Amino acid sequence: MNLVETFQNLVAQVPELVQPLIVALAGAIPFIEGEGAAAIGIIGGIHPVVAAIAAMVGNFLCVAILVIAGAGARKAIVTRSRSRESVAAGGGSIDEVPAESDRGTARRAKFQRAFERYGVPGVSLLGPLLLPTHFTATMLAASGIGKGRVLIWQAAAIVLWTTAITLIITGAVSVIR
Repeated sequence: MNLVETFQNLVAQVPELVQPLIVALAGAIPFIEGEGAAAIGIIGGIHPVVAAIAAMVGNFLCVAILVIAGAGARKAIVTRSRSRESVAAGGGSIDEVPAESDRGTARRAKFQRAFERYGVPGVSLLGPLLLPTHFTATMLAASGIGKGRVLIWQAAAIVLWTTAITLIITGAVSVIR
């Protein structure tokens, strides 16, 4: 049994009041996200609006935590790097920093090209076609983009994609019934 089936079964087994919480939890998982969680909820019998809102909330809360953590990690690294530079300028020694792998360099370059071409709005809104919003948001925050700006565009992407998938799934379910 895969993760999606597990969530679908769980939604079917818990009381109605708890079902949106299960959908929100599913929305927090990369690759399921708001879109998949809304589909799980709708197929599990939750009203589409409730399923969509729960999925969006779960997805956004997880993304917000990752953005805050990514921005904090970047700040810590930049601060440490600056303190190392000041030690080096003062005649102290600096430990060797390992070079970034070729694979990591290639990924970073690909992200940078997309970012330069489309900016934060484009990367946020088109990112779910290639990567989960969790990864895109973390990369944006780690790149030094302001947390507020990243969160606003990620929220827009989550609402847009979850709404679109909710409408498609709701239409498909109503045709099947």
